[in-house]
This record gives sequence, C-alpha cells and structure tokens, in this order.
Amino acid sequence: MFRRVLVANRGEIACRILKTCERLGLETVAVFSDADASALHVTLADQAVRLGAAPVKDSYLNVPALVAAIEATGADAVHPGYGLLSENADFASAVAAAGATFVGPTPAALATFGDKIAARSLARSAGAPPPPGSDGPVDVTDLERLRVEAERVGLPLLVKAAGGGGGIGMQIVRDWSELPKAAKTCSDRGRAAFADERVYLERYLDSPRHIEVQILCDSHGGAVALGERECSVQRRHQKIIEESPSPADFFEAEQGEARRRELWERALRIVRKAGYVGAGTVEFVADRSGDSFFLEVNARLQVEHPVTELCTGLDLVELQLRIAAGEALPRAVLSPTFTGHAVEVRLYAEDPARQFVPQPGIVSRLSWPEGLPGVRIDAGILEGSEVTPYYDPLLAKLIAHGSTRQEALSRLLGALNATQLELVGPKGPRRTNKDFLIAILRDSRFTSGQYDTGLAETLARG
Repeated sequence: MFRRVLVANRGEIACRILKTCERLGLETVAVFSDADASALHVTLADQAVRLGAAPVKDSYLNVPALVAAIEATGADAVHPGYGLLSENADFASAVAAAGATFVGPTPAALATFGDKIAARSLARSAGAPPPPGSDGPVDVTDLERLRVEAERVGLPLLVKAAGGGGGIGMQIVRDWSELPKAAKTCSDRGRAAFADERVYLERYLDSPRHIEVQILCDSHGGAVALGERECSVQRRHQKIIEESPSPADFFEAEQGEARRRELWERALRIVRKAGYVGAGTVEFVADRSGDSFFLEVNARLQVEHPVTELCTGLDLVELQLRIAAGEALPRAVLSPTFTGHAVEVRLYAEDPARQFVPQPGIVSRLSWPEGLPGVRIDAGILEGSEVTPYYDPLLAKLIAHGSTRQEALSRLLGALNATQLELVGPKGPRRTNKDFLIAILRDSRFTSGQYDTGLAETLARG
C-alpha cells in the first residue's frame, strides 16, 4: 500500500477520500486554491499545498502546480476524485513522470473513453451497441452534409461533443431549424471545455431512463459488476438523485433479473475490451421497453458511488487504492452480496425556480441530522464556509439505506427535513435545492418508480 496520498480535488469528494486514507493509516496531502484556503478538505489532511488563484485553470487544473506539489511532498499516489483532471490522460502521464501512481485507469484507457466517438466504436465491437448515430465526427460548417447525416439518424437527435461529459456540449434537436445552431454551440463548448471541437450525432430516446453499472477491474484479470444505479433524475443533463437498485418496471417483470444481469455483463465486456484497470462506471440509456444502449464510460469514481457502497458494504475508494497498488480483488469483492436499497440526493446551492442558477454565499447556519439509522452524509462544508462562484455549487450528498426502497426513501426524507442549512449573500438569503429534492422524493412518479429523465425539469417548470 502507499505511504502518502495527494488528493487532487476539493469539496465533498476530497473530504470523502481523505477519510478513507485516514482509516487506512495513510498520510494525506490536500491541495487548495486561494478561494479554498480555509476549506474543510484542507483541515482534514496532514498537510496542504497551495496551487494558485481561485479560477480552476490557475489551481485545480494547473498541472505544473500539481506536479510540483507531488514532488515537494513526496506523495507516492495521487487520487483525482471526480471531475477536474480525473479523466485527463495527460495528467495521469504527468503523475507517473513525477514518480507517483495515478489512482485510476491507464492513460491509454482514459484517452479511449475520453473520446466518445472511439468509445462508441469499442462498445459496438464488444456487443453493446450505442444508440443509432453518426459513425464519426460531423463537420458543423458543411450544413448540407450535416443535414444529410442528421436525416439518416432521424429526429429527435442529440448533438454531442466528442470529448464531452457531465452534460457539457450536448443539445437536443427536435426540429431541423435547430440543427445548425446546436451543432456550432456544441462544437464551441467542446473546444472551450475539452480542447476538442469535434461533434457527432446520436438518436435521442424520448422518455429515457439513465442506468449505469459500477465496475471494478484489477491488473490480475479480476473484474466484477457491483450492480446498477438509476440516475434518471437530472437537470441540465446532470444527475441530482440516484438510487440502487433501479426500480424500473422492466427489471421487475418476468425475466427482469436476467435483463439486469445481462446489463452488468455488457458493462464488463466493454471494459475488458479496453484492458481497463480500476473503478469505473458504464452508462446506458434505456427505452420504455427496457432495451438499453451504451452511452459512455466514466473512467473514475462517480459522485453517486455511496449508494453502491451502502448496498454492498464495500469502500470503493479503498478498493481503488488497493487496485492501484497492484493488489488483486479479493473473493468477497468478486462475489458481492447486495443488501437492501439506497438513495442519494445532491444538495446544491442553486435556485430551481430560476433554471438552477448557482447561489454563491456564506453558510450562515448548518446542522446535519445525527444518529438517524441508515443515513450517511458526505459533506464538503462547515458553518461559515464560503460557497464561491468559481466551482460547482455542490454542498453535500445525503444518502439513506434501508431494507426496502420505501424504508430508504422514508429515512432520506427524514434526514432532509432535519437538515438545517441557510446561505446568505451580499443582498440577503440565498437558495438551495433542498425543498426541490423533497418535492421530487414525494412525487407520485418517483415514489412509484415510474419516472424518466424529464421528471426534475418538469417539476421545476411547475
């Protein structure tokens, strides 16, 4: 096992990783920007290194500063968390060049799955086809060829950035008149966010369900699927509620369990085809009948990993570290036991009534519920913390586990109702999405399990 782990991230995920490292007896290094000098993750680590000014390009995306921190502290492992540089092949190579181990897949695997066009091709060759779409990038400046390709795919369709992720560089096109602008916008966003202006087209499934499979692969040939997560409650194509197992009716019907196991096997075929090592998530979209299509591989730890941990009793961060250290997955992991049901909500400083606009401010009041059975809270804030406009406004995740879905939902609602959280800005109180999350959990479409990716934005519109 490693001696000293540098966590190349911030917020709740940095805190969550640091806690596992502490439990394992590993020394830890936090990194921070000027805006995060007094952040919770900084106080939890054994030592902390300043990266630069508040903007992410000057701090958490500053590879030379991160490499300097690795070398200055003697860290022998780097955990990237999620987002930021977690799926950046160049950063993984830079970590290795600095003499440390990147806790994640190889640079080659990151490059393959970071290119969504290449990933579609690999999945197709593994017998897990994506939705119908273009076989390669489309030229957004050639409007005639763009229209011809779009007609072949059919409406409605998605324009997607080849290097995209997290809903960035993706737009739905329902009318031909929307196509030129959508293609250019996605190309521009891909260039700005991922230095990749290529886009492709993909058939959009109306009323889809977003279902993903958590996988683990070691360097000794061991691989396992740790169940699926339902991630269909989204706003702006980004998840805000996740649960495991999926309550979709096509998993409950006759042959439902066989359908579930086939989805897990598809996920494993894809990552095995790529020679994948580490933790990852294979994402699928399913239509109303339950037919599923490959979307992408998130070659990292997911925000929603706690629901899998609560249903399996495993610590995915610990397993990531052990895999990176060259250990084989133990039998207990390769033959997991699944227990009960878990649901997670993401608590954001944002206003659902105003198209989820971020609400930066100071956490003026904070009290988490204590002692509630089956409830876990992964937080990155304290009372007095500043939520700045520089980063994603995720404050915390509340997760509840129960023997049944109904029990898990009841426990989660109890935890949310007991949470006291207030934000204040220069002009007065700021909003969070807490009440909106409660409204979703109580909505009949959600409680029945009969929901799709349109639920959250439908409720937000009133």
